[in-house]
Amino acid sequence: MTKHLKILSILFFYIFITAVNAQFSPSLKNYMLAEYKAGNQNWDITRTENGKVYVANNSGLLEYNALVWKLYQLPNKTTVRSVLAVDDIIYTGSFEEFGFWERDHFGILKYQSLSDTILNKISPNEEIWSIVKYKDKIIFRSFLNIYIYDYKSITQLKSDSILISLSAIDDDLYVSTLNGGVFLLKDNKLAPFYSNDLLLDTKIISINKYEDKLLLMTSLKGSFFLKKGKLIPTGFEINEAIKLHQLNDFSILKNGEMVFGTIKDGVFLTDHLGNLKFHISKENGLLNNTVLGQALDDSDNLWLGLDNGIAHIELSSSNYFFNDVSGKLGAVYDIIEYKDVIYIGTNTGLFKLDANDQLVFIEGSQGQVWDLTIIGDELFCGHNEGTFLVDTNTFKKISNFTGGWTIKKVPERNDTYIQGTYSGLVKFEKKNGEWTVKQFDKALIPSRFLVFENSYTAWVAHETKGVYKIQFDEDYETIRSVENYEKKGISSNYNIRVYNIKNNISFKTSEGWQKYEPILDSIIPYKLLNNKLGKHSYIISEDDTNLFALKNNHGFINFKSFSNDDELLILSDDQLKNRYIIGYENVSKVNDSAYALNLDNGFMMINNTTASNNRLQKPKIEVISVDGIPIDISKIKNNEVRFNFNENITVALSSSKSLNHYFEYKISNTGNLWYKAENDKIEFPNLKDGEYTISFRAKGNSGNISTVQNLHIDVLPPWYRDTFGFLLYAIIALLIIVLLYVLQNKKIAKEQRLIKIKYQKEQEKLLREKTLENEKQIVEFKNESLQKEIKLKSKQLANNAMALVKKNEILEEIKKDLMGHKEGFNSQYNFKKLLKKLDNSIVLKDEWAVFENNFSQVHDEFFEILKTKHPKLTPKDLKICAYIKMNLSSKEIAPLMNISHRGVETHRYRLKKKLNLENDISITDYLLNIK
Repeated sequence: MTKHLKILSILFFYIFITAVNAQFSPSLKNYMLAEYKAGNQNWDITRTENGKVYVANNSGLLEYNALVWKLYQLPNKTTVRSVLAVDDIIYTGSFEEFGFWERDHFGILKYQSLSDTILNKISPNEEIWSIVKYKDKIIFRSFLNIYIYDYKSITQLKSDSILISLSAIDDDLYVSTLNGGVFLLKDNKLAPFYSNDLLLDTKIISINKYEDKLLLMTSLKGSFFLKKGKLIPTGFEINEAIKLHQLNDFSILKNGEMVFGTIKDGVFLTDHLGNLKFHISKENGLLNNTVLGQALDDSDNLWLGLDNGIAHIELSSSNYFFNDVSGKLGAVYDIIEYKDVIYIGTNTGLFKLDANDQLVFIEGSQGQVWDLTIIGDELFCGHNEGTFLVDTNTFKKISNFTGGWTIKKVPERNDTYIQGTYSGLVKFEKKNGEWTVKQFDKALIPSRFLVFENSYTAWVAHETKGVYKIQFDEDYETIRSVENYEKKGISSNYNIRVYNIKNNISFKTSEGWQKYEPILDSIIPYKLLNNKLGKHSYIISEDDTNLFALKNNHGFINFKSFSNDDELLILSDDQLKNRYIIGYENVSKVNDSAYALNLDNGFMMINNTTASNNRLQKPKIEVISVDGIPIDISKIKNNEVRFNFNENITVALSSSKSLNHYFEYKISNTGNLWYKAENDKIEFPNLKDGEYTISFRAKGNSGNISTVQNLHIDVLPPWYRDTFGFLLYAIIALLIIVLLYVLQNKKIAKEQRLIKIKYQKEQEKLLREKTLENEKQIVEFKNESLQKEIKLKSKQLANNAMALVKKNEILEEIKKDLMGHKEGFNSQYNFKKLLKKLDNSIVLKDEWAVFENNFSQVHDEFFEILKTKHPKLTPKDLKICAYIKMNLSSKEIAPLMNISHRGVETHRYRLKKKLNLENDISITDYLLNIK
């Protein structure tokens, strides 16, 4: 190619001329075996209009809804060799088997076999390798037969030659064979169309319309034009590559560009003339170099089924990647175009891209490269070891001051620049064609961020100590002052970035945007930038342009302009986030229309900053399950679902045309709080009875959201809060009332019975008490009577005793008188007889025993009690005690004792001592009350 064409190719993202060494590629996303969890080989691939991707896999049919992969196996669990999506029906071909998959009323993908209807026609060991839609028919192809399905029946067509491919163009279906040439399908028969010896033993991969002729793509013989019966080699530049690497699949984009999938070396993308644009292989990110199947969706995005893995390539994007899977490039920090050559500064050194876009290491540049800046017509390289001038083949050091982070031109001064380094500020000045370098003796602080406020004032930011205002003298020979603004309004001293935006010194802190206010000599909040750029976004591109590249704390990069509010490009790919150089993200301006984003092991070329298709598809409700059992979606009206209390509802969603998204949901009774779903299924357990509106939406990683999908749910109350429950409660309540009534009546009857019994008992008790009282009174009366009787008997006893004593005394006196007149008796016998009668009448020896016996009967064993308490009492003492008990006075006792009155008193005194009575206790009272 000419020099002019090469420059043109750079401006349009470097359309390169050699297939083997091309490094640039469109955005590529790989899906590994660990993600889709099925067989490694993916034989065919298709995408439906609703965005779902279906893959013919060794283990069955794979489905991808842009969020999760699902595997569906055939009844015989054989390998699926071919797949085609037509509307919402998925046709598949397998070993001695073909049919279609369709969602039932429950939203479940179910398989319907077509080959079962013609089992007697299927050849042994036959496999269906391709499926095409032709007019109102679906055509299945094996190596031996063609099966035509018209949605009613199946027609079989046999071929004498091995069938290689089917190609539907307009109203014609071309059938390519290995040795029999090309046929046309007409009236369910194969009609010869074209044959040429050059095509013998040739696998014709596809036949396509190309301008006013046909384009035949072969596996090993390259490509041919067929026009008016003539077969002509195309002369495409790509021919040699596809011959060498064995073409296996072919597609044409809407813009005429062509995609060649090979067996040995991945995918080649060319323009409509067959000139290579991109080569995508394992060397620049593809998982596997063997392309078994490929498909273009309606946005011209390419899906690849690989021998090991699946890939998605965004061919519709004008932003491309340079990837170095070898690892020698390392982390990229700055990119610049200098003299039509791309230079790349990395942590391992400085590289450039040669004419074949291969990495060339600049000798002597090993080490960390921080900054690449063109000053005049020279390229400066800020390096860990100092600052270097870069030319085609030279790398010349001009400064020994390490760590050249950034270099800025001094305003209104020619050839004077200030560089921020590890050890402070360094001046570069060009005199007489040579650069002189001087370090200032003040502001010896690491200065990664440096901007000028005016010709003599600059601001630098330190990683941990905040921001400093630097004042230079007029000749830029010294620094006049260094002022720390740590205590002048800055919200944080850590990780501050400083910019000059629209002649305002602006600071990005962890709290948001601030700016320097000269009148106040203080730093204040910057409301404009907080609103325009975002409080948590910082600029990663040059700050003196109208277009800013911003890095958000959520991990995505977007472009914004001060001149308008139009939506611009947002980079939100999850894979891209994993390649950022955190804290050192940088978007370099390569030329007027191209930018480069630095990444780990490569960079991204951004040609178009207009808004990409970030719109997210409204979520679709695929399946609704209640306690794991799907419900009939066809019977759901107005997105309203009813289910019983205490049942768990699970909703399966899809938004298959959305990229880099996840689902969110909110429930009507939780306010405006959205919850993130972990995958495409959301479970709602233990919902209380009542009506709910559940809202679903897809949300992108960049914050964009889709239209809301609502689902109205009516959770029926539990039986105990439903009509049946209330009826049951009423019956139970009635039964309880009846039971309570019966029990109450029984209780009342029982209480009445108890009261009656109680009253009877009380009456009996009262009667008993009355009887007892009467008996007591009777007893008292008897006792009184007995007491009186006792007293009477005591008196009688005493009188009897006195009478007896008197009688004995008289008889003694009579006896004494008789003894004195003994001589007066004539007869002694009669005298003695008379004396004997007197002696018999005097019974002195037994009189006390009789008295004691009678006395004890009257006074309840008085003597036994007295003897028990006072065993030392003599019989004489007992006598006198008995007389005292009888309430006899001393005068009355004296004759009974045959002693004097004084003798009785003396004896009473001694008796009181024997009874151990106190002086104040009367012996009479003691004996009367003794018990």
